Amino acid sequence: MGSDSTKGQESLLHSARVVVEDCLGVKEAEQVLILVDEKSRRIGQAFFDAAVRIKAEAVLIEFIERALNGSEPPRAVAEAMKHADAIIAPTTKSVSHTAATREARLAGARIASMPGVTEDVMARTMGADYYKIRERTLKFQKIFNEGNEVRLKSPAGTDMIFFIAGRQGSADAGFIRERSSRGNLPAGESCISPLEGKTQGIAVVDASMAGVGILKQPIKLVVKDGHVTEISGGEEARVLDALLSEKGREARNIAELGIGTNDRATVSGNILEDEKVMGTVHIGLGTSSNIGGLVSASLHLDGVITRPTLIVDGRVIIKDGQHLV
Repeated sequence: MGSDSTKGQESLLHSARVVVEDCLGVKEAEQVLILVDEKSRRIGQAFFDAAVRIKAEAVLIEFIERALNGSEPPRAVAEAMKHADAIIAPTTKSVSHTAATREARLAGARIASMPGVTEDVMARTMGADYYKIRERTLKFQKIFNEGNEVRLKSPAGTDMIFFIAGRQGSADAGFIRERSSRGNLPAGESCISPLEGKTQGIAVVDASMAGVGILKQPIKLVVKDGHVTEISGGEEARVLDALLSEKGREARNIAELGIGTNDRATVSGNILEDEKVMGTVHIGLGTSSNIGGLVSASLHLDGVITRPTLIVDGRVIIKDGQHLV
């Protein structure tokens, strides 16, 4: 038991060092802020130790778990974020799509968001070849940047059309070294925010949904003029519908179309990992202002779709979950 515990701690510290030294490129004397809540104390301590090891000025702050992804952290935390060079956030709920993160980036902070990350997820995914993931992810970003119209289909019944002309894609490839940059870790996603009010069709989320976990039954979303107008399925669909209804119309905004590019990720029920699974795509609901869109809502929720076919301006780039570029 003691040996297993020691191995687990060594694995966690190794993964933390990869994040601090390789992904964020933290240097001696930089101000590193680590944000945690009760569930992520042990992981946060590993990041703290990894930062101290290279003589960074590390600060560890714990606050009460937020209710939803995209909920704002306490004001004192938001203020501290503005004064950091690098921020690592293994909080239970995501701080990515918040005003606090936006303001911190404007002040120059680079941010690694790791919502809901577990030691198992870190061990499984932080050992991936991030140079290959980066190459894969940048290819899709370039296609998004040059695209106008995207068609998404899946065997489960997804059939959607998105319009992206003029929007810039994001490449979450694992390297967050530039001033004001932001990314999720584990990484492996290329995404874009489609034009507001334009997306049409049906999305059938059949793998997992943020706020719900792995799905027992697919969730069918009817989308008209950029907003979800109907939700159907089992109990999980009813939970999602109630959650979105509570947060208002903009929570139903089609905020994101994303492609998973991490070949080490698996569908685990943790959306941080699920949306990175190679061979899947995901759609995001709610806030889009942090990824190039115009909508600020009180949440951002992603739903993962398996075996997708993705067509950009008539070119098939993914067919039945297989990458063709």
